[in-house]
Amino acid sequence: MSGHADFLRDFRGDTVHPSTLELISELGWIEEFLRLPHTKMPDVTVNLGGQAVTFADFSRLKVRCPYIAFMPQWDVLDFLAGKAQAYPSFRLLRSTEATDLITADGRAVGVRATTAEGPVEVRADLVIAADGRHSTIRTKAGLEPVAGSPPMDVLWFHLPRREGDEMPFFQGGRGALISIDRGEFWQLAYAIPAAAFATIKQAGLPAFRERVAGLAPALRDRVEQIDSWDQVHQLTVRVARLPRWHQPGVLCIGDAAHAMSPAGGVGINLAIQDAVATANLLSPALLRPGVPSEDDLAGVQSRRQRAAQITQAFQLGILRDLYPKDLRDDTSEHVPPIFTAFRALPPLRHVMGRFIGMGVRPEHLAG
Repeated sequence: MSGHADFLRDFRGDTVHPSTLELISELGWIEEFLRLPHTKMPDVTVNLGGQAVTFADFSRLKVRCPYIAFMPQWDVLDFLAGKAQAYPSFRLLRSTEATDLITADGRAVGVRATTAEGPVEVRADLVIAADGRHSTIRTKAGLEPVAGSPPMDVLWFHLPRREGDEMPFFQGGRGALISIDRGEFWQLAYAIPAAAFATIKQAGLPAFRERVAGLAPALRDRVEQIDSWDQVHQLTVRVARLPRWHQPGVLCIGDAAHAMSPAGGVGINLAIQDAVATANLLSPALLRPGVPSEDDLAGVQSRRQRAAQITQAFQLGILRDLYPKDLRDDTSEHVPPIFTAFRALPPLRHVMGRFIGMGVRPEHLAG
């Protein structure tokens, strides 16, 4: 079920990694999928102090699509929902928001939800909580995430893209700017120290525009188009994971089980890997008489939790040096060790390409 009438919302990250593209290829849908509007990024370039280093190169991946595709997430979700409509048992409830669990004999047997027409109840042998980092179902199941220390917050905004524009994906300095080519515009993410947005707003829009232009001089001729804080959307980064992903009748996956930092854009792709593992491992249990056991649900967590833990440790540890810890910090003046390592050892870009592009434990369709 979806709490919205459609998928037309600004999801901002919108990265489809090689691991996800490979799954779509395994389903036989890749040619149709790639006809949707998208741009391709075959590597990740980081620029600090005028020096550019390739941090991740996907070209050596043994997959159908060795690149990250930037595609509006509403297009991705519409595509997948359309494919799912071919299955007679599939039903997508739109404008339907889960509010509580239905329990009987100590286990969840469905959910209560609100709709425009009034409340509804949906009964199920298994409730899968894929409702994000602020999961209602997780809370109602009594599952409490353990929070990590987020390295940053992110300010999202758009600026027009002009023909011939070229910018590195990641530009460090006074702050950090991630630039995503959307064809007609740049999707921009300005990374700041956690909880620093109030200080930035207090300094005023001219100072913010100067920060952006200082990181991306090519945008200096259009930063004046940021004329209201309403155009700047804050993402409060929350990194957390559940020690236990399940209760009788309930399983959490994706951000509901392990909220990720936006670093590397891996969140949605890790969630998709969770979903594939869940389908592969639980299909036999759902097809046999009865309901999935606690051991069945624990099997999903056992398979997927290590990948989430390693990815979060990578985001919070290795990558955090690329992001400023203070608004006065300038990473171009104090080059972080990870930048020096990748400049000295170019083969690391292929290792990072596999880590970001495929993840720790890529899943595949069951044979």
